[in-house]
Amino acid sequence: MAIRTKNRRRRRAEQTVKSVWPLKKRLFAALVFIAVLFVVLTGRLFYIQIIWGPELQRMALNQWTRSTTLTASRGEILDINGKVLATNGTVYKVMLWPKEIAESDRERIATELSTLLGMDYETVYKRVSDTSYQERVLKRQIDSSTRDAVEALQLGSGVGTVLDSKRYYPNGSLFSQVLGFTNIDNEGQSGLELSLEEYLAGVDGKQIAETDSSGNTLAYGSTEYIDPIDGCDVVLTGDSVLESYLVKALEEALEINNAKSAQGIMMDCNTGAILALASLPDYDPNDPPRNDLTLLAELSKNRIVTDVYEPGSTFKIVTLASALNCSATGMDNTYYCNGSYTVNGETIHCWKHGGHGSQTLAEAVQNSCNCAFMQMALAMGTEEFYDYIYSFGFGRNTGCGLVGESGGIVTHEKYITDNDLARIGFGQSIAVTPIQLCSAVCTAVNGGYLLSPYIVQRILADDGSVIFEADSSPVRRVISEETSAAVREILQGVVDNGTGRNCQIEGYSVGGKTGTAQKYDENGRISAGGYICSFVGFAPAEDPRFVCLILVDEPQVSQIFGSTVAAPFVKTVLEDTLHYYNIPPTRNTETVEVPNLIGMTTAEAEAALAELGLYAVYQCDDNVTIQMPSAGETVPVGYSVLLYTASTTIDTSPPVNAVTYVTMPDLTGMTPLQAYDTLTAIGLVFQSDPDPFGTAYQQSIPVGTEVPIGTTVTVWFRFGQDDDGE
Repeated sequence: MAIRTKNRRRRRAEQTVKSVWPLKKRLFAALVFIAVLFVVLTGRLFYIQIIWGPELQRMALNQWTRSTTLTASRGEILDINGKVLATNGTVYKVMLWPKEIAESDRERIATELSTLLGMDYETVYKRVSDTSYQERVLKRQIDSSTRDAVEALQLGSGVGTVLDSKRYYPNGSLFSQVLGFTNIDNEGQSGLELSLEEYLAGVDGKQIAETDSSGNTLAYGSTEYIDPIDGCDVVLTGDSVLESYLVKALEEALEINNAKSAQGIMMDCNTGAILALASLPDYDPNDPPRNDLTLLAELSKNRIVTDVYEPGSTFKIVTLASALNCSATGMDNTYYCNGSYTVNGETIHCWKHGGHGSQTLAEAVQNSCNCAFMQMALAMGTEEFYDYIYSFGFGRNTGCGLVGESGGIVTHEKYITDNDLARIGFGQSIAVTPIQLCSAVCTAVNGGYLLSPYIVQRILADDGSVIFEADSSPVRRVISEETSAAVREILQGVVDNGTGRNCQIEGYSVGGKTGTAQKYDENGRISAGGYICSFVGFAPAEDPRFVCLILVDEPQVSQIFGSTVAAPFVKTVLEDTLHYYNIPPTRNTETVEVPNLIGMTTAEAEAALAELGLYAVYQCDDNVTIQMPSAGETVPVGYSVLLYTASTTIDTSPPVNAVTYVTMPDLTGMTPLQAYDTLTAIGLVFQSDPDPFGTAYQQSIPVGTEVPIGTTVTVWFRFGQDDDGE
């Protein structure tokens, strides 16, 4: 009995377990499902609120508000005296709010706007119909009359006009390569407009108005304004008056010398401030040639900082200062020049093939004797000379703040031989930018301090507070004050007695150095007839303030006309600048008034000038059509007057001559240009130093000798009995 009872209990328990187990399984499954659903819902809620939330808020906001961009005013650019160089003109832009344009009105609106604005219909229709945009600009920078015409169409709340701005340059091409230009969206594209974009651009504001479900502005809705933050104003170190002086001089140099281009820079040698900088040909940033990108890139390039060239004799200032400072030479040193100097078995010629003979250091600089400067460079040695080259700022950017600056080319000293070092001494085998050279000359004459050239004086926030001010502190001392004083004295002698005579200014002492550098073609070979003629001058010489460098690229009057290509124009700029700053004269100079020579023959003009103690420089015998300086100008005695005639040209075509041989003429007493024309006319090739001065006194082929056409004839020149060529 007990056993049966026990069995029944066991069976009932088993049945209970069998009946409960499926219930537990179902309950567990339900719990798992609920948990998964909770996780999914939580995840979805997290995505909607946290990840998608900002976008939903934006979409919701767009449904009940309309946002209109309030354009910030771009900052102005001013010269050092506050004259506006770049500003903003008031124009308008056509705006679209596609959601407020009824579908039935889209074709009509697109037709009327495309016709009025001169735009493609399909483009306008697409923008009118694209409701994915809340607000869209259809066309920028329309004038007030076009704006009135758009408003007169009464196209509804989906089309309107708002204020816009257009960059305007009141002075046209003045400072054009420095300033650069902007695109139609007022974004900087070149020059300071590009490099200072973050300061000039400003931050746009917004106007937010409430709308109904159809996107129409509520008449009594609230409107929120977020004011734009206008761009900063930029004040430059440049002076518009000095810039106009420089540009005028470059225009004359370009025209008179029929040159490829001309560049110039003027700096305050005591601060490093760039007072004027220009490169011609230039362009008007109000209307840059956007349809010709190659031309635009060429005209907007600031060659003063981007282009490198062999400086030639102007670099001798650096060699002189370095050698004096390290005692590799001294004021009492003498040099002998027989026309060449041999380095490691290689004969390197002086520009004056007959040599300068025995000369003091001052005379060697006045004569620009290559042999003397080779000896100075070799006396210093590679390591010491290179220390000075780097200390003067060559081989690296000056940090002037202008776009595209190059660091020049200075070959590493471990690859330099004595032959290379000798050439560097007189300005070959090294490539510099004009701004590097001008900065180095400032260092040589200002007491020996290297200063960083700079063009931005200060940047002002829209509330007038100064957020940037230029620091004119010296970078380092390169040479001593005593050395700098000696350099000033010697370079003043170059203008008083040497090839810099054409930079003499009545009543003022001026120092300077002429340079003529050969150009190279794309294969690295010397370009026939390709020269860059330059002059760097400073004034007043006893206490310098202004340093001016002008370069004339490929003058076509003749490649042998270098010393008169640039110096007269530096003289004009410095003279105007000294008068502009009311700097009183410091010396008494014997002067004469230039007579009117127009219409005279060159022989008559030469005789008239000789009576006044002036010299005539001309290319060919004919009637004078242009003279420089002009009649009535006052110049120091000993000045050279440039005479141009209707025949002043360069004929680069081969001479047409039926004979094989020609008779060598007598060139004695001829000017370089006369000798050049005489030889070219009979098919002979003229050869001399790159920049001769004076009259011919010797020729490599004797008079009367029969020579084949194409023969090269070397001619030597001197200034009176004491030729001071470059």
